[in-house]
Amino acid sequence: MAPLSSWLQVDPKSHFSIHNIPFGVISTAEESKPHVAVAIGDHALDLHVFAQENGFSALSIIQPHQHVFSEPTLNAFAQLGRAMHRVVREYLQSVLLKDGPFKNVLQENQQLQQAALVPLEKCKMHLPMFTNDYTDFYAGLNHAYNVGVLFRGPENALQPNYKHLPVGYHGRASSVVVSGTSIKRPNGQILADPQKKEPMFSPSKKLDIELELGCFVCKPSSLGDPVRIEDAPEHLFGIVLMNDWSARDIQAWEYVPLGPFNSKNWATTISPWVVLMDALEPFTAKGITNDTQVLPYLDEKDRKSHYSIDLSVSLTTSSGTASSIGKTSSRNLLFSFPQMLAHHTIGGCPFNVGDLLGSGTISGESKNEKGCLLEQTDNGKTEIALEGGEKRKFLEDGDQVTITGCCGTEDGGLVGFGECTGKIEPAVSMSF
Repeated sequence: MAPLSSWLQVDPKSHFSIHNIPFGVISTAEESKPHVAVAIGDHALDLHVFAQENGFSALSIIQPHQHVFSEPTLNAFAQLGRAMHRVVREYLQSVLLKDGPFKNVLQENQQLQQAALVPLEKCKMHLPMFTNDYTDFYAGLNHAYNVGVLFRGPENALQPNYKHLPVGYHGRASSVVVSGTSIKRPNGQILADPQKKEPMFSPSKKLDIELELGCFVCKPSSLGDPVRIEDAPEHLFGIVLMNDWSARDIQAWEYVPLGPFNSKNWATTISPWVVLMDALEPFTAKGITNDTQVLPYLDEKDRKSHYSIDLSVSLTTSSGTASSIGKTSSRNLLFSFPQMLAHHTIGGCPFNVGDLLGSGTISGESKNEKGCLLEQTDNGKTEIALEGGEKRKFLEDGDQVTITGCCGTEDGGLVGFGECTGKIEPAVSMSF
């Protein structure tokens, strides 16, 4: 099927084609209060202005709810449910479609175009959703195996439970930040000499990235009521790119017996545009085949709940030189977001609108498909070569990491996520 065309000029290589229409939260010089927009090409369609100027005149179902586009987060819109998300997105596609059924709304309305179409470079991006709770999973099988080999050897790389359930831990929602936010290197306890088991206070010396996807919840659940696996997709709003920064040396000392704490709670960066589940539907795929039969409450019965998202990571040093340091696919996950949600609620844990699920680090099988430096450098035993002759074992101050992700290959039909970027700043200086 040929890609749809918009009357608005859109670069054929743009992540934000008319097939996408991702939702985000912007502010502008004209409207400093954060509010809702969608991305199309190199513009944002300001839905706050669009709604005020009667842009939804041909979509009666959303008219009683137009206030959601003036909110500072996407939570109110998300809570309207998957059916409403679908209708609104399809309507906006029709409004932007070349010679579409609603030409009078925007294509032939120069005044509204000037008011509601804002170049992305003039938009300040904000966190798209208010998040009460954040849970990070460990669903990347190749990553889990590679890390297990590093610390336990190939015979015991995966714990006995790994293929039976999506392993996860509760993260810290207060440190989830939007792309472009600077990241301070964390301080903590690390072992100067692992043989002595005596820690020292220090900035992390093994600062790492974690290439992940994040998924927002749009439908709440009640305390004590599990979400059934067949119903889980209706609870999911959309997906973002995620870098769940990790301090490996702090983690090595603290994680026994209760798991990561200060090594993981200091920053999680997400991309600002939420790609709706319906936009990803044409790219559904199967993940890694599980050779273990899961219990019935996790059994999706061959439903395709993963996505073919091509993921890339680049590192730009303080010298300004950029290097590609990894490429992989989101198909390298063992468990899907519906399975993560179903498992998370099986004991009765309730979810709120805006809660965030992290996939865990996504790695492929080859060396250039590894989603973190821990894997790429064998925990600092080797170095990776960067453009311009520089090398890295772990991140240095001034390094900027950028994650990108995109579905599809056809010009004019790409469904992408934009960028998820963070730059490392020096740790806070503390004296005792």
